[in-house]
Amino acid sequence: MDAVVSDEQSVLLQLTAAFEQMKKPIAVRSSAIGEDSQAASFAGQHLTVLNVVSFEHLKTAIGEVFQSVLAESAQTYRERLGVEGAPRMGIVLQELFNPEAAGVMFTRNPLDQVEERVIEAAWGLGEVVVEGLVIPDYYRLSPLGEVLESRVGDKDLALQLLANGGTEKVEVPPERAMARILDDDKLYDLHQLALRCESVYGKDLDIEWGMNNCGFVLLQCRSITTMDPWRKP
Repeated sequence: MDAVVSDEQSVLLQLTAAFEQMKKPIAVRSSAIGEDSQAASFAGQHLTVLNVVSFEHLKTAIGEVFQSVLAESAQTYRERLGVEGAPRMGIVLQELFNPEAAGVMFTRNPLDQVEERVIEAAWGLGEVVVEGLVIPDYYRLSPLGEVLESRVGDKDLALQLLANGGTEKVEVPPERAMARILDDDKLYDLHQLALRCESVYGKDLDIEWGMNNCGFVLLQCRSITTMDPWRKP
């Protein structure tokens, strides 16, 4: 399948200028037509390159993200959902947040459609949760923010930023791997974040979040797409 994309050289010039103005580590993310839509999230199908700190790394990352639209798994995903036409890929530069812990939160249970918050959490960058590299902590909250379930996972790996760019997987000490990340107060703060997102974007949301000693940061918010295969907790 041939991909129809923006002129990569023109995009590179524009993004290089934006990168120079940002003057901080960034994430280079995909923004394909149809991605994060009501019908399909394309979660995990296109590449994200984290902790880009140099112009050379930026150039390489843009090329890799462009090419990820042609990945076999992405093409299979489109075929399974009946997405027609040649894929079109855009590129987003995003300021990089370096969290102590991160994860996902669904404002409706994606497995049985019960109206409750479902939260997964792990140490470090949230990619270890999204990619299923660890057994994350698992929490359920009522629509009012009451804790219904708290299950500690085995978070034995963390993804951390390298000083010269890129990331590395590191082992988490056993006592930390088996420690609860979110106490009831932090869970209530996430519930408040969900309420604010719902006031803007509506119900049934898939939220990616990060946390450091200053609190929670919203990383991404999109609709839950029921046609996607959800990972069982």
